[in-house]
Amino acid sequence: MEMKEITQERIEALRAGHKVLAEFHYEPRPVERGYAGKTLYVNVSTNTIGAKPVDERMKRTFIGGRGFDLWLLWNAVKSDTRWDSPENEIVIASGPLGGIVQYPGTGKSIAVTISPLTGIPVDSNVGGYFGPLLKFSGFDALEVQGIADREVIVFIDGNAGLVQIMEAPEESVNSHILAEEIVALFGQTPQEKQGVSSVSSGVGAEHTLIGCLNFSFYDPRRKLTRLKQAGRGGIGTVLRKKKIKALVVKYVGVKGDSNHPTDLETIQQVGAKMHREIYERDPIMFTMRLDGTNHLTKIMNDYDILPVHNFRYGSHPEAEKIYSPHFQKYFVYDAPDGCWYGCTLACAKFAAGLELRTGPYKGQTVTVDGPEYETVAGIGANCGIWDAHAVLEANFYCDAYGIDTISFGTAMAFAMECYEEGILTPEITGGLKLNFGNADAMLEALHQMSRGEGFGVIIGQGVRRMKQIFVERYGADPQFLQDIGMEAKGLEYSEYVTKESLAQQGGYGLANKGPQHDEAWLIFMDAVNNQIPTFEDKAEALHYFPMWRTWFGLNGLCKLPWNDVEPADNRTRYKGIEAAKVPEHVENYVRLFRAMTGRDDVQSGADLIRMSEAVYNFQRIFNLKMGSGTREHDAIPYRSVGPVTDAEYESRAERYDQQLRELVGVDPSGMTTAEKRQALRRYREAQYEKLIDAVYKRRGWNERGIPTLEKVRELGIDFPEVVALIEAHTQKGT
Repeated sequence: MEMKEITQERIEALRAGHKVLAEFHYEPRPVERGYAGKTLYVNVSTNTIGAKPVDERMKRTFIGGRGFDLWLLWNAVKSDTRWDSPENEIVIASGPLGGIVQYPGTGKSIAVTISPLTGIPVDSNVGGYFGPLLKFSGFDALEVQGIADREVIVFIDGNAGLVQIMEAPEESVNSHILAEEIVALFGQTPQEKQGVSSVSSGVGAEHTLIGCLNFSFYDPRRKLTRLKQAGRGGIGTVLRKKKIKALVVKYVGVKGDSNHPTDLETIQQVGAKMHREIYERDPIMFTMRLDGTNHLTKIMNDYDILPVHNFRYGSHPEAEKIYSPHFQKYFVYDAPDGCWYGCTLACAKFAAGLELRTGPYKGQTVTVDGPEYETVAGIGANCGIWDAHAVLEANFYCDAYGIDTISFGTAMAFAMECYEEGILTPEITGGLKLNFGNADAMLEALHQMSRGEGFGVIIGQGVRRMKQIFVERYGADPQFLQDIGMEAKGLEYSEYVTKESLAQQGGYGLANKGPQHDEAWLIFMDAVNNQIPTFEDKAEALHYFPMWRTWFGLNGLCKLPWNDVEPADNRTRYKGIEAAKVPEHVENYVRLFRAMTGRDDVQSGADLIRMSEAVYNFQRIFNLKMGSGTREHDAIPYRSVGPVTDAEYESRAERYDQQLRELVGVDPSGMTTAEKRQALRRYREAQYEKLIDAVYKRRGWNERGIPTLEKVRELGIDFPEVVALIEAHTQKGT
């Protein structure tokens, strides 16, 4: 972020407040075959620091990344642990393939905690340097437990073999300033600065349940610190509850063989081939190197999948105003934009020269990392705001305040619809006119979240709690709110309209953490290309793709190099669902994993899927431990299934009337719109239930959505507590 240079006087003032509360010395050892062999435990209540061993069974069963996170968290919490309990942890890990510099997309970290929004484990992946630097510092994962009695920083020096908990009374809270301060404090030379990465949040996370984590990395060409977000599920809210200003890792000396793989030559060969493919194919596919993910906005609008006005509609004539060219004028193209060494896909765009028009930094010129598609679709289209500057400004403040742009956009759109429906009034909102398209009101609500005041704080509680508040305080119709409130399991929907894709409805409703597209994105395969027409086809897709995408999170990988570029002959060599798997790239990952770990038992993509099944089923059982994980928790709001209002139906009347005739067997002639809606609803809701049955069967779960004992034994996750949980729920029939 562009800002005034941090003076030496300011740095000395910050250092003066750094009273060391605890420290831990260890002997740095090289990573072997992708693993450091230890995890780091920090408790900020007791100021305890220690290391735990990573044994062979942990590596074989949980692999790394999200798997390690879940296993460590499982052993730290009880069934009655809540997000704000001291024993709740934030766990962050990379994975055995994390930090490879020869292959694109290997800089991911995965953060896990008990979510303030859902009460179950949430996992969120993020780019940047933290995960790889943590591993090269000697730790496969970091688990942070407790609640500090003062503001602290946890500092890991991987070169010196030192971990400290230190008082941090003077540092800023908002990430765009704090990240710069951290680099100034712990990095002297450009090389050292690039070896410093922090995890932080902001004041907005303190007053809401939708706080995000900001992971920093230093951009030496632009001489500024940039941010990537682990946005989902309120993990930033947990960090601020713990009074942690920053988790900091410093490691200088990343090399091509820092992971000490079994077969470096194979990794280099596979990486070189992939780099060539990106250079050749990205310009004629999705132009990630030019636009980042925001190229999707036009595609989604063209296919009637872009969320507009709280997911009522899938397109809008003004959507062109927030297409990627309106952001490109802010982008800086003087260097590649990868968020880890060696990523030639380089999708991490950032906008420069944005002059802020509102808020505490009004008048300042700043840079903004992004915008990502989800931010543009959520804050822009879903709220009816067709103004690129307003979207960028909200993006900046969400990052600075530590607010998840997806939950913010979806929650704001819900509040706007409630306002337009008369459920909310200016008297209730404190004067905020929450009409769709009111960018000023949207930004003011965001600033209220940062200040902990006004109706913005209510919006920041998320859609599920807003529904409860609006019923209890304002007499709203609970069924209508349930229908239009776009959350499941307590997590706000990410930004795709799913009315015409039954498979994507399942992809959202059956996702372990709640409706996030990183488990399954099947809209095009299902609704556009009709490649999975039967329930069995859809169930197979909802088995394979969530397991495949889980595998990226076990290994510290970004999914974009898998299917956002494809070999030139992929669609001619393979058809349908097989083409969507991009088999040549699957083989790349098989070769990478085997070359890194030396595991000769890994010979095919099926072996990778098998790894993920164990962790995926374990996470489902973890939900069960926390009071969720059964069929009723896989329910979804009807707006993600079909039209809730007459206006929605009538906007696509020809489509829906045809479906009534051809699919439902009902002649809509002479029926009122309300009658047609109800007939369509009965059919579509029944379809969703049939889909759930088919998916449960394919995954080896019972009709309640609980993995069977046979399944957990087959997967090697039949730990005593797991077996006891399943037996107890099976006996109760719940």
